[in-house]
Amino acid sequence: MFESSFKNFNINLTSVNPRHTFSCGDIVTGTLSFDLTKETKITAITMALTGNVNVHWSTGSGGKKRRRRQFSAKINLFNLKSVILQDNIAVGGPPKLLSGTHVYPFTCHIPHGDYPSSFHGIHGRVQYLLTVSIDRPWHFAKTFETELNFLDRISNRPELWAPLSGSNSMQVCCLCWASGPVELTATLDKKAFLRGETVKVTCEINNASTRTVTPKVRLKERQTYYTHGRHNRNSGTRNLVSQNGEPINANTPDVHKELLLMIPSNTHLTISNCPILEVDYMIEVSLDVRGSSDVTVRCPIIIYDNNIYNQLPPPS
Repeated sequence: MFESSFKNFNINLTSVNPRHTFSCGDIVTGTLSFDLTKETKITAITMALTGNVNVHWSTGSGGKKRRRRQFSAKINLFNLKSVILQDNIAVGGPPKLLSGTHVYPFTCHIPHGDYPSSFHGIHGRVQYLLTVSIDRPWHFAKTFETELNFLDRISNRPELWAPLSGSNSMQVCCLCWASGPVELTATLDKKAFLRGETVKVTCEINNASTRTVTPKVRLKERQTYYTHGRHNRNSGTRNLVSQNGEPINANTPDVHKELLLMIPSNTHLTISNCPILEVDYMIEVSLDVRGSSDVTVRCPIIIYDNNIYNQLPPPS
């Protein structure tokens, strides 16, 4: 059996940066190694570098009255193949490898393109795999794989570093008469943020009502999955982190508040360049009005990684 003659198979990647991440255009180098317990014939050792997006979800309970429906889609981003070891029939057929440790270096090039970052979500994933296959005469091929952490590079668009601002207001009613308005203007310093970075939200609040209001800020993530052509979709939103400010008393005009919200370091990166899978983020700023509905301002943001920026510093 394969396991009886092959031991300690490893795919060792050479890191291009301290975070062990890769991006389009990078050269992937490394070695594959294994131990043989006895002399073994090898037909071929091949390697494939692939990028794939897969989504799948279902609806319905599957009962008699409601049939379960399955939805899925797949995109092959690229599929590159190379040969590490090949038999040569002209010189006697498959080579025999002696017992002991065998090490083979390899090099492959991630193609240039607009590819989404690696992602593992509830109903889909974006995966970049390096797969090694070993073929022997009269045996099924044995495969080994390792996943690359791929990061999409964002472009240096000026709007990513420009302030974001939004306003909203509401006339608060009190029994049979109207109270004064509640007005909120929320401003962010920029649109693009790193994982682990602290977002400063500046709030200008005018509380001319007879109610106490409390400012709140949330980071919301939305994952959306599509079938091809986007004829069907599955979308879900969740709150990742939130922060409350101090309450503002009734009839208090021209209040300036700053709220700080740290983006979790394990947050997924924004994905906006894939036709069947999207991940987007929003800073939601609201005033919780006692006894009434909230006044809300939503600011869409982009979350990126400092290893995927295009090396140009953001405007100061």
